[in-house]
Amino acid sequence: MKKISLLLLLLFSFTVSSYSQLVLVDKQQGEDVFPVVTSASKSVVCYDRSDEESVKKTVKLFVEDVERVTGKRLELKEKMPSGKDVILVGMIGKNKYINQLVAQGKLDISPIKNGWEQYVITIINNPFAGVGKALVIAGCDRRGTSYGLFSVSEAIGVSPWYWWADAPVVKKKELRLQVNTIASKEPSVKYRGIFINDEDWGLKPWASKVFEPEIGDIGPKTYAKICELLLRLKANYLCPAMHSCTKAFNHYPKNKLVADSFAIVMGSVHCEPLLFNNASEWDRSTMGEWNYVKNRDGINKVLRKRVQENGKFENVYTLAMRGIHDAVMAGNLLLEEQARVLEKAFDDQRNILESEISKPANQIPQAFTPYKEVLETYDHGMVLPDDVTIVWSEDDFGYIKRLSNSEERKRSGRSGVYYHVSYWGPPKHYLWIATTPPALMYEELEKAYRATADRLWVVNVGDIKPAEYHITLFMDMAYDIERFNFNNINTHSVDFLCRMFGEEYREDLSDIQQTYFQLAFARKPEYMERSTDTEFSIQNYREADKRLAAYERISAKAEAILNKLDKEAVPAFFQLVYYNVKGAALVNQMTLNAQKNRLYASQKRSAANLLRSRVKAYGDSLEIITKRYNSLLNGKWQGMMSLIHGGARSFERARTDSVSLSPVPTLGVSCEAADNMKGVSNVHVIPCFNKYLPQSYYVDVFNSGMGKLKWKAVPSDPWILVNKKSGATYSEERINVSVDWSKVPVGESVSGSIDISSGSGEKQTVFVSVFNPETPSVEELKGLYVENNGYVSIDATGFHRKREDANIKFDVVEGLGFDNKVMRLGDAFAKTPYLDGLILTSNYVAPVRGDKYPVLEYDFYSFQTGPVDVYTYMMPIFPLDNEHGSRYGVMVDNSPVYLPEAGATYYSTPWIQSVLRNCRINKTTHFINKPGKHTVKIYCAHPGMMLQKIVVDFGGLKRSYMGPETTRIN
Repeated sequence: MKKISLLLLLLFSFTVSSYSQLVLVDKQQGEDVFPVVTSASKSVVCYDRSDEESVKKTVKLFVEDVERVTGKRLELKEKMPSGKDVILVGMIGKNKYINQLVAQGKLDISPIKNGWEQYVITIINNPFAGVGKALVIAGCDRRGTSYGLFSVSEAIGVSPWYWWADAPVVKKKELRLQVNTIASKEPSVKYRGIFINDEDWGLKPWASKVFEPEIGDIGPKTYAKICELLLRLKANYLCPAMHSCTKAFNHYPKNKLVADSFAIVMGSVHCEPLLFNNASEWDRSTMGEWNYVKNRDGINKVLRKRVQENGKFENVYTLAMRGIHDAVMAGNLLLEEQARVLEKAFDDQRNILESEISKPANQIPQAFTPYKEVLETYDHGMVLPDDVTIVWSEDDFGYIKRLSNSEERKRSGRSGVYYHVSYWGPPKHYLWIATTPPALMYEELEKAYRATADRLWVVNVGDIKPAEYHITLFMDMAYDIERFNFNNINTHSVDFLCRMFGEEYREDLSDIQQTYFQLAFARKPEYMERSTDTEFSIQNYREADKRLAAYERISAKAEAILNKLDKEAVPAFFQLVYYNVKGAALVNQMTLNAQKNRLYASQKRSAANLLRSRVKAYGDSLEIITKRYNSLLNGKWQGMMSLIHGGARSFERARTDSVSLSPVPTLGVSCEAADNMKGVSNVHVIPCFNKYLPQSYYVDVFNSGMGKLKWKAVPSDPWILVNKKSGATYSEERINVSVDWSKVPVGESVSGSIDISSGSGEKQTVFVSVFNPETPSVEELKGLYVENNGYVSIDATGFHRKREDANIKFDVVEGLGFDNKVMRLGDAFAKTPYLDGLILTSNYVAPVRGDKYPVLEYDFYSFQTGPVDVYTYMMPIFPLDNEHGSRYGVMVDNSPVYLPEAGATYYSTPWIQSVLRNCRINKTTHFINKPGKHTVKIYCAHPGMMLQKIVVDFGGLKRSYMGPETTRIN
């Protein structure tokens, strides 16, 4: 049944694809049905020997794909066979049979003629004498031809990740394709590919010791697998590994031949001019200093040689002159001097290209990436040739620093994007597992595309694994960005997984994927501090407990699916889902329970010692599943997965404390929200109960000694409810306290207590406060956000009113934010009236009058007056370009409007704090002059900013990482 459901899923998934019209069918006959393999016959694959090498390679791989599915091997023929159905594959102009069909009017290639990476797939009946049917795959160029044939491979059930992620292949005895003629459109982005980076931790150890031990490096055999993957993903561009631990790509002459045989365009990243890897190819002892000012001729000599060696192949040439590897330009130059040096260096590099390739420079693909400090140099008046593609980078953490402004969008070279889903560098690395939210990638990359970034997209993928899904998403968007929108981006990863593992798991996979990305949005697993406390609160708002419970839920679901799958699918699921989810859960469980251990130790809880053992077990489990990953399929991926990254010498375990216990059972009490009590209060108090938001709070009864502690809890009043009145524990028990609102007295200062005593006569009192005013009634405030324990917490998407105009529309965007949904304050490219009416370089403007400006309004009810701090939780999005800002307006009632910024200067303290939590938290102070109903207003200033939540603090807000949950009365 599992295999049947998976087959049905495969059929469905290719039916609904927006660009594929190939469907596996059971029906025997039909003009639109082509029998690839039946019980009685096998089609023949026909190609032309004079075709491109990459096409011939793809044809052979396709034959292997059919064999993977059916166990039967199709014949390969150069001469058209008679009496057989034929799969005819070739490039227009290179394949004589396709040329003949075109000349005879049997094959219409007009939609793709003179195109870029396009293909036609169609069935032609009686195409040649003796041939009943031909499935024709014709490409306008070599990659277009391969893309067309590999789309057939996907239709029969072979994933691009069949090798790199061991995606299961469903076996079938027969293959019949229903084909509606396809004429593919040009890819959205011209050059689309990956940058292999920080390969020290996974790809290099694996390739050198397991896959390619004969050379002990990442060499031609590894690059052949990488290039095949890219071609199957409809990608076309590769920036190779460049760390000094790996010999340079061009050190092995076969590497460039392998890349060209798969039609992969070679490039290099921001610091590698003209395909030259200065990290490992520059020899200071023989070549001098890597300093353009002092050693211009020496540098140009090696660059010229590289173009001579590689110029006959298809490349995109990077114009660059930074320091060695990822360092700043040598010479300690001023920005003005750096700009002039870059201009001269680029002139030299373009002259080298012209002279060695014998083409005008503007006909040779070139790119310039103003990465890190180079962006400041570029913005300092550097002149760049108009035909060079500007490749804008994000801040290494997912947010593009700037895009082309109104003038730059007119450039003939247009622009591109350099994006990270893996990164080594400050403020923290994330090299272990891939957790960038798909919605963030779409939001930033689609915005870039609209700002003319349609020439080159490259994504830093680290070791390739475990970024399999993110590579797929990146390439799918680059190939056809119009397939995507905010409504379907969050189902893409689930569709990706369901195609491999079955539609029956969709509901659980949706929960797993959504929660996995949501939890990592708040804090990536790599950022969970092991030796110090995180900002997640153990005692306030049950923040840590909720996070741990969510991880426990999705890791249990992942394990349940793993145990249900057929054994052929287990390795892929382990790599693509289970290890990521379980690994993230274990890191959080280890870290947060260690934090809880240290808190408990300070309180002298015996449970601290139990937690210490549990924390060790989580760390042990993490090492065990990592070993299991590396041992999959008899060690196929041995060395690929490691818990040691970024230069660490060992896997960092969480720090724990132990506690010396009293020899006899000893009573201890701790209340919810009662952190940091030393020197603050000696009284146990739980948060005040509020009739508008009925809820419960907890009291922990714990043992600070050895032996069994017997205890009992006695409320002072019948309206105080406890779920446990007595017990006995060696460690701790939690009492949930609530209120019987039918019995509680009316009043604003109702109080009571709970006496907790032990069998040995110890006694501690927990004080209970209730806010139960006679008016207003709960019904009167229904739908409003209400003050609770000195704060109001507002969900950004739960506005009461919005005022939009023709340009500014407010949208709910799911898949982002602490609560998995945010409010987008207008489209980033929209025109806003603020630019005419207000000076947006200021932090403050006068009160806004009238109804001119787009605004979101949130109503809340307060019981206090005086100054209030309003915290706005924003996504840390940079300004669209250097002609825009990232400001938004905050107003309470009729206060002045404050204009904080969502973005922050790269490498500034606010930026560091913001990118680690994917949230810029800004505070503005306002004044409320009377109790009652009030309104927070959020104005769109610079459009495109995204609001996560709002918290109004009357003085009761407790320390936490994500702030309290909403206080709306439903």
